[in-house]
Amino acid sequence: MNNPHWSARDLAVLWHPCTQMKDHEDFPPIPIRRGQGAWLEDFEGRRYLDAISSWWVNLFGHGHPQINAALKDQLDTLEHVLLAGFSHEPAILLAERLTRLAGLDRCFYADNGSSAVEVALKMSFHYWRNSGKPGKTRFIALSNSYHGETLGALAVGDVGLYKDTYAPLLMTPHTVQSPDCYLREPGQSWAEHSAQSFAAMEAALAAHGHEVCAVIVEPLVQCAGGMRMYDPIYLRLLREACDRHGVHLIADEIAVGFGRTGTLFACEQAAIRPDFMCLSKGLTGGYLPLSCVLTTDAVYAAFYDEYAKLRAFLHSHSYTGNALACRAALATLDLFERGNTLAHNRILARHMAEATAGLADHPQVAEVRQTGMILAIELVRDKASRTPYAWQERRGLRVYRHALEHGALLRPLGNVIYFMPPYVIAPEEIRFLAQVAEAGIAIATQD
Repeated sequence: MNNPHWSARDLAVLWHPCTQMKDHEDFPPIPIRRGQGAWLEDFEGRRYLDAISSWWVNLFGHGHPQINAALKDQLDTLEHVLLAGFSHEPAILLAERLTRLAGLDRCFYADNGSSAVEVALKMSFHYWRNSGKPGKTRFIALSNSYHGETLGALAVGDVGLYKDTYAPLLMTPHTVQSPDCYLREPGQSWAEHSAQSFAAMEAALAAHGHEVCAVIVEPLVQCAGGMRMYDPIYLRLLREACDRHGVHLIADEIAVGFGRTGTLFACEQAAIRPDFMCLSKGLTGGYLPLSCVLTTDAVYAAFYDEYAKLRAFLHSHSYTGNALACRAALATLDLFERGNTLAHNRILARHMAEATAGLADHPQVAEVRQTGMILAIELVRDKASRTPYAWQERRGLRVYRHALEHGALLRPLGNVIYFMPPYVIAPEEIRFLAQVAEAGIAIATQD
């Protein structure tokens, strides 16, 4: 049972996400037999360093013994029970820990990141309706943002590759220019650019606050938008402005939460508390789908009434608060607490910066940027003018294929190559990734 065998069976029945399936005519999908630590292994024994944490979910490596043991123990007691009218220990313990860690009060479970965003949008809208302000029906989002691919989440995103086809199906938010520091003027600091960029948001809130339920942002890093980054000062200004204008703040920490930006949650770097925090991806350490929305007692109270008055939040998922997923999340949080993970990540982040420093001088690299354990390399046609490659040129895809041939998984975002590895990666493995990326970029940028 080799790779071609499983690839052929795959292509006979599977339709892969975020994929033009015709690409697989000359580049079949790679079937993975097992994973261990930061590495994946195919059916012919070839290994691949998982530099993107299998789409940003895997925090402590594949096959982690502590998470494995927790799941095996949970299997012997309870796999799942509905969370309407019933409860269970892992869901309660996890909600207690998450609310305490985030400084919020209530936890509402869902299944995945997009679903969490849907919950937050609906909850904010419904809050204002229950509070006697039914005219609040709109949202404000940032340009270049991404919040998922269900219709509500897609609507408040702004990456055309995912959104444009479905535009007729979507509500229309107010879109405000992102504080993306890639767009800063020469000599301008991230903080200066981010603070200056806030003028557009202030103007939007002044003009539309009366009809806006919430502002939704990805704190510090717009991940699917090309790993574009900004300074925490923007979040501080946003929290103050939302309070002044009577608008909720939704922090989509689905990709940036759980240590990716250097703190457990990105909002900590701005010392703010959002009204809603969406969590998923790394929540279970990459083992099982689970998401949640954390919110305040003030929001919760607006729904607390007699059932007949239809003020309840009637949103559900069949696998809400799944016991196995909650147990995996608890084991993941245990690893944070026992391993001094955030301090260790700061050391790894320095290794990432040092290993890729030489790429800053490459004539087709516009920028090497980093926030915590997220590092991005922006490929362009011309460094001086920052003229981008056309997305159809797929230069990033060339790097991806080179990396696979040399034992690394570096799936790009268009023409942005990025490292977002598991926290168990070793310094020598980071150097290996940098070498593979550098060689791949040299090949990919040849005309």
